[in-house]
Amino acid sequence: MHARAIRALGGFIGVVAAGSTWAQAAATPAAAAAAPPPGWVAASALDRADTAWMMTATALVLLMTLPGIALFYGGMVRRKNVLNAMASVLAIAALVSLLWFAAGYSLAFTPGSPWIGGLDRLGFSGLELAQAGERVGINPIAPKIPESVYAMFQLSFAVITAALVVGAFVERMRFSAMLVFIAAWSLLVYAPIAHWVWEPGGWLAQKGVLDFAGGAVVHINAGMSALVCAIALGERRGFRREPFDPANLALTMAGTGLLWVGWFGFNAGSAVAADGRAGLAFAVTHIAAAAGALAWMAGEWALRKTPSLLGLCSGAVAGLVAITPAAGFVTPRGALLIGVVAGLACYWGATGLKRVIGADDALDVFGVHGVGGIVGALMTGWLADAQISGSSGSVLTQALGVVAVLAYSAVVTALILWACHRLIGLRVDEESERVGLDLAVHRERLGG
Repeated sequence: MHARAIRALGGFIGVVAAGSTWAQAAATPAAAAAAPPPGWVAASALDRADTAWMMTATALVLLMTLPGIALFYGGMVRRKNVLNAMASVLAIAALVSLLWFAAGYSLAFTPGSPWIGGLDRLGFSGLELAQAGERVGINPIAPKIPESVYAMFQLSFAVITAALVVGAFVERMRFSAMLVFIAAWSLLVYAPIAHWVWEPGGWLAQKGVLDFAGGAVVHINAGMSALVCAIALGERRGFRREPFDPANLALTMAGTGLLWVGWFGFNAGSAVAADGRAGLAFAVTHIAAAAGALAWMAGEWALRKTPSLLGLCSGAVAGLVAITPAAGFVTPRGALLIGVVAGLACYWGATGLKRVIGADDALDVFGVHGVGGIVGALMTGWLADAQISGSSGSVLTQALGVVAVLAYSAVVTALILWACHRLIGLRVDEESERVGLDLAVHRERLGG
């Protein structure tokens, strides 16, 4: 089974990489010596402050995944599965990075159709320097920074979105199946949705959907896919019948802190400039996170008589998720309201709604990221201030974006899971699940 998975993954990446190699080889020496095509500018036209900030923001967003998500998820699973959760996040970061380089960036962020981008940036083709470094490729979305920096910034978003999905299927999915699923998901789900919303020619962008930093592209998308994964894999053995104690909530707290700090790159970086809008996004991000943490704590304290550390961590993430689509469009007062609503809504999503749905979404990816993303997207339509960005929101338009992303993500995720199930099987055997995936899959054990 594992050999078939490795061959399938290798073949999938090979096809993508072959397309990239062919595109680069097609350029003749004469063409290489010619003047750079449109989309290139003199190096002196770039803004050094913007470039430096965007490189910093990219590092911050990567920090959210490695080690942020790895610690956040690793602390919440049972002790026998901590290393597997962390290994999954690390493997996804490496895999999605190469796929983004090979094809994902081109499919998401180059002009094509309203549904998908073109092929002229396969293998980051055209992102190089020209004329002895005097000219630099740019993306029209970010004309003041090198396109290599913009492509890497967007790579960090593709990585963390795929890593978020892990929280739904921890402790029971084959490692090999996870790799094949994420490879296909990155190109068939994430890249098209990113194109719809963020590339100016995408159909949701044309409709006027507002998503400053990824409420729909990242959180609604990951949340919906996670829910489908949880349903397809079924419940963990012993779910609802035995306690599933977290391995180490101190790790989760450390991961939360890294997520909170890294989110400044996530949101403020989405201004693609070191300017006033980035500064506002920085401020509203912190306000919403604080409000979300306290709102979740208050709800939990009122209903369960206990303010838990896990609740505070989850509430902070809920506030961060909900402010993500709104960060460049709302006032600090609006951010406070978004954080409070998200903290309470996501607490319900991880408790009451989870019981209604009945799926074993192990680490509440849909309850926090899906629900928080929906809340943030809709409240962006209500609270967007035209004086800040020149964009007036519409709740109906935002609802269109929410429904479109939910539907597409659910259907295509289900199809990919079906194919993986037919190819290699999705779930580990009963003995592996009982022993724990750290030993069963990786032959490693958490020390201490």
